[in-house]
Amino acid sequence: MNNNAIYRIIIYLAAFFVGCQPVSKKSSLTFHVHFSSSLTAEAQDGRLLLLISNNNENEPRFQLSDGLDTQLGYGVDVDNLSPGEPVLFDSKVFGYPIESMDNIPAGDYYVQALLNRYETYTLSSGHTVKLPPDRGEGQQWNRKPGNFYSDPVKITIGEEGGNFKLVIDKEIPPVKEPTNSEFIKHVKIKSEKLSQFWGKDVYLGAHVLLPKGFEEHPEAHYPLMIFHGHFPAEFGGFRTDPPDPNLAPDYSARFGVEGYNKIVQQEAYDFYKTWTSDNFPRMLIVKIQHANPYYDDSYAVNSANLGPYGDAITYELIPYIEKQFRGIGHGWARFLYGGSTGGWEALAAQVFYPDKYNGCFAACPDPIDFRAYTLVNIYEDKNAYYYPSEFKKALRPGHRDYLGVVNSSLKDMNHRELVLGTKSRSGQQWDIWEAVYSPQGDDGYPKRLWGKYSGDIDPSVASYWQENYDLRHILQRDWDKLGPKLEGKIHIYCGDMDNYYLNNAVYLMEAFLENTKNPYYNGEVDYGDRAEHCWNGDHENPNHISRLRYNTQYVPKILERIKNSAPAGADLTSWRY
Repeated sequence: MNNNAIYRIIIYLAAFFVGCQPVSKKSSLTFHVHFSSSLTAEAQDGRLLLLISNNNENEPRFQLSDGLDTQLGYGVDVDNLSPGEPVLFDSKVFGYPIESMDNIPAGDYYVQALLNRYETYTLSSGHTVKLPPDRGEGQQWNRKPGNFYSDPVKITIGEEGGNFKLVIDKEIPPVKEPTNSEFIKHVKIKSEKLSQFWGKDVYLGAHVLLPKGFEEHPEAHYPLMIFHGHFPAEFGGFRTDPPDPNLAPDYSARFGVEGYNKIVQQEAYDFYKTWTSDNFPRMLIVKIQHANPYYDDSYAVNSANLGPYGDAITYELIPYIEKQFRGIGHGWARFLYGGSTGGWEALAAQVFYPDKYNGCFAACPDPIDFRAYTLVNIYEDKNAYYYPSEFKKALRPGHRDYLGVVNSSLKDMNHRELVLGTKSRSGQQWDIWEAVYSPQGDDGYPKRLWGKYSGDIDPSVASYWQENYDLRHILQRDWDKLGPKLEGKIHIYCGDMDNYYLNNAVYLMEAFLENTKNPYYNGEVDYGDRAEHCWNGDHENPNHISRLRYNTQYVPKILERIKNSAPAGADLTSWRY
């Protein structure tokens, strides 16, 4: 053996023994969390969250997101937890975006704990479920009145981990109820249909914008425009006072616009001036409050898990509003519009109640064809998180900008939700789709479309979604019945660079609609070039402006629709003073 060979053996053995040495590993990191008896003496059910941030720019409970700047979160279900009883957070507790807290880098952090409190519901199906009720805030876990939380505490996590204790000793206060004004009225009714489903009193609310001259014209009856969307705490976008000259301008990171708060106030004041101008048609605009234990709204349809929200809104709330505020009260005089969640709701309500509404304007709608459930074909794909491949594991994107730059994956988004709640209880986007569209499971909670951790799709659940909530499939399946009732009523708008890839489903819907016959759908599908979420059909203004003009944007098309479709003898004059 020559010297070179001996040298190579020595180098190999040295490398081998170095590789066999124990790898330096941080010892375990643990937190013990309990809530104080000063809050309540009663045991609690809920989701206990541990939030960790490397900055104090905001409380950790406000820094968990899908974006690149997200901080850390870990969650544990608690049942019948007594005050003072500690809950252990360690490496076994699932986290996002760092799955095991033992992998959190050493350093200084701010930690905070929060208990999202659940209530027990005995459903009309006979199941008993534990869910976080809405308490007037629009199902926001980090702001929900009655939730318990701790102040942020600064800690240092060393190379050897650490053992920390947190005491939850604060409660989020109630929200303030809005008050009536000259133009905006607030209503709330008990829904008999929903109360029967949930086994306790359930209320629907609404903010109603009245037209100019409502009190002076008691003979007038008005068309109704329903602005669907996420939970509205108030009737936003309407301001009777000029913009505040002392308002310090802020920066909108979403739109990259300086002084966006000033723009919002100016647009709200401009809408007031338009609404009260001499030539503007007199109508009612309604924003509905239908938050529920799963989300900030119900998606305005009947659901095995949420109950008959579609019927409750259409047959209880809307007639009540029309009676209170002199609505015309017939389908030809009701219109629907909204964006994103509201876009899906507008289209779905039009499809499921075709005679009750006379047109929908669906902007950037949530997936309306589940072959493009964002980037997942739920009928053919086996896994939601990864593209099919024999050897690679390529993640499906979840969010992009108008140039296609991706900052989150579907796996990221769903794992964040899994931290916030099991059994579809996170109160977030993917879980509410599941709660609305899925059948009820044997345990009373929604059946999973896919494993929340793995992403593996259940074909039986996908089939249920298709038959009950895939709007393109339902239209295609039932066009012989629905077509004559929907002719001229469907209008859909979407940016071709929607951040959540919602344009893909719109393409598929458009392909079907353009091939309809007996009758042709005779509506509109339009796209914004390089427009992000949520483009609504305005080719003249950027997104950050057009999104503030929903309440006036579709009025000319609504007036044209009324002119062409109102039945003989319809009231076309009392509201045109």
